[in-house]
Amino acid sequence: MARELALLVSGASGTILAIRFAVAALESGEVETLHLVVSGPASKVLAHEQGPEWASASGMRDLLPVSEELRGRVRPWADSELKAPIASGSHRLDGVIVLPCSAGMAGSLANGISRGLAQRVGDVALKQRWPLLLAVRETPMSPILLRNLLELARAGAHIVPPMPAFYLKPDEASAQRVFVDHFCMRLLDLLEIPTGDEDLRWRG
Repeated sequence: MARELALLVSGASGTILAIRFAVAALESGEVETLHLVVSGPASKVLAHEQGPEWASASGMRDLLPVSEELRGRVRPWADSELKAPIASGSHRLDGVIVLPCSAGMAGSLANGISRGLAQRVGDVALKQRWPLLLAVRETPMSPILLRNLLELARAGAHIVPPMPAFYLKPDEASAQRVFVDHFCMRLLDLLEIPTGDEDLRWRG
């Protein structure tokens, strides 16, 4: 079954997670369309962590390490494009992923604030009861953030902080890649998108 997802990149550190998730989702063979929105703060983080050429949805799309055919499945949107089809609940999505999710994005979603397309799409996912995955990147968490996350969980969102799977015991040279790939697999699991990454699973 072809899936249509929205990947929302907000202004927290960890933009490599968004890049690797986009690649994993596209290479799964299950995702027909991946809508991509980069918030204003996220563009600054992308520029710092990945380079200035990555600092927009279109730039990110063009630089994804995938085939041209898969890259053509990515639809980039500016955060100001509130007329985009994904701003409406009448345009059905099979899942919305906020990756990474900043404390500010979580606070906006918890309080019904939609100042740009990324926040609007997250708000639509909540009201439509679509799968909404929030990869919260903040530590320590203040009581305000924890309260916001509780509200979002009660509203149906999945709160999915990127936790390293130490039980995989990767060597130091490969640890970041293994942890990032494992986290992306867990996100795809929540969206019921099959992957072939059996080596990344707990074996007991």
